[in-house]
Amino acid sequence: MNSTPPRLLLHAFSTFKLGGPQARFVQLANAFGGRYRHLVMAMDDNYEAGQRLDSSVDWQPLRLPVRRGGMLANRRAFRAELKARRPDLLLTYNWGAIEWAAANVPAVVPHVHAEDGFGPEESCRQLPRRVWMRRVLLGWTGTPVVVASRNLERIATRAWHLPSRQVRFVANGVDIPTPRARGDAASPEGVLTIGTVAGLRPEKNVARLVRAFAAVRRRQCARLVIVGDGAERVMLEDLARDLHVLDDVEFTGYLADPLVRLAGFDLFALSSNTEQLPISLLEAMACGVPVLATRVGDVADVVPAVAAVAVCEADDHSFEQALLAAIDARPDWPAWAEAGRARVVQEYSKARMLQDWDAIFLHGNLSKTSH
Repeated sequence: MNSTPPRLLLHAFSTFKLGGPQARFVQLANAFGGRYRHLVMAMDDNYEAGQRLDSSVDWQPLRLPVRRGGMLANRRAFRAELKARRPDLLLTYNWGAIEWAAANVPAVVPHVHAEDGFGPEESCRQLPRRVWMRRVLLGWTGTPVVVASRNLERIATRAWHLPSRQVRFVANGVDIPTPRARGDAASPEGVLTIGTVAGLRPEKNVARLVRAFAAVRRRQCARLVIVGDGAERVMLEDLARDLHVLDDVEFTGYLADPLVRLAGFDLFALSSNTEQLPISLLEAMACGVPVLATRVGDVADVVPAVAAVAVCEADDHSFEQALLAAIDARPDWPAWAEAGRARVVQEYSKARMLQDWDAIFLHGNLSKTSH
C-alpha cells in the first residue's frame, strides 16, 4: 500500500474572494478531491471562496500578517514560510501575489505562476514597473507561466519578453449542461430578457450595459438581469433610476450557481473594458444562449464566425448600436447559440481544463500538459 501523502500545494492569491482564478481553483480542487493538499494564502485575509470547496478537499488557509510598504516588505517572512512548510509546489496568481515569487528567489521550492488578467489600472496599458518586475521575477528565473488567454500569451512573450517555451496557454473550461428550452426564464412570457453575470467592478463596466439597455427599452418591452455583486451596485441602481428603467432591471446579487438564471436569458451581454477568457461568456455559450460582447481579450477568437456581428468595440456607442442590431437579428439567434455551444464543447470543456491542470499540479512544469 502506498503511504506517500498527497502533494502539498501552496496557492498565493491577492484575495480568496470569489473571482476568475479563485473560481477556477475551486473547480479544480473539488474535482481532484483528496488527490492534493492545499495551503491557500490570501494577501487580504479574505477566504470567502473557501465556502465553495467540498468537504473532500484537504485545504487550510495560511494566515500570515501582511505588511504594506512596497514589493519586498514581506519577502523575508514569506521566504521563511516556504522554508518551514516546504510545499511540493508554489503557485502564485496574478500581480497581487507577486511578492511570493520574490520570496522564492533564489528557488526554495518549484514555482508556477498563473496570469488571468489585469485590474482597471492596467486595462489600457501595461505599467512599466510591473513589466520589469515580471521580466525579473518570472523571466530571469525561468518560472513556468500559465496564461488564461491567447491575448495574455502574446503579452507575456512580447511585452514581458518571456521565452515562448516558458509560457503555456491553458484555457478555462466549463461544464457542458443539457441545453434548456428557451422560455425557461423567470420573466413574463414574451418579454425579451437580456442578462449578464459579472462582478460589479469598474473594469466590468456594467454601466455601459445599463445605458444600452435604456436604448432598448425605449424601443420595446424588455428586462435586464444583472447577476453578481460588488462595490458599484449602488451606483448602477442609481443609474438605472436616472434612466427610468429601474423597474425593468433586476439585481440578483451574488448567486452560488449563476447558471440557474443564466440559462434563462434570451441574450447574454458582456460589456467589459478588459477581459481575457471570460468564464461567464463560455458558460452562456455552453447553455445555448446567444451572446453579445465587447472585443476584449480572447472574445473575438471565442465567439464563432457565424455570430461575428455580435462582437463590438469597448465603447458606449458601439455597444449600444451592437445591442440594438443584435435584437434586430433575433431570427439568427438559434444559429448563434448552436455555433457557440459547439465551440465550447470542442475547445473549452471542463474535462480538458482538468487534464491540463492536473499535469501542472503533479509535475510542477508545463511540459506534460496535453496541448
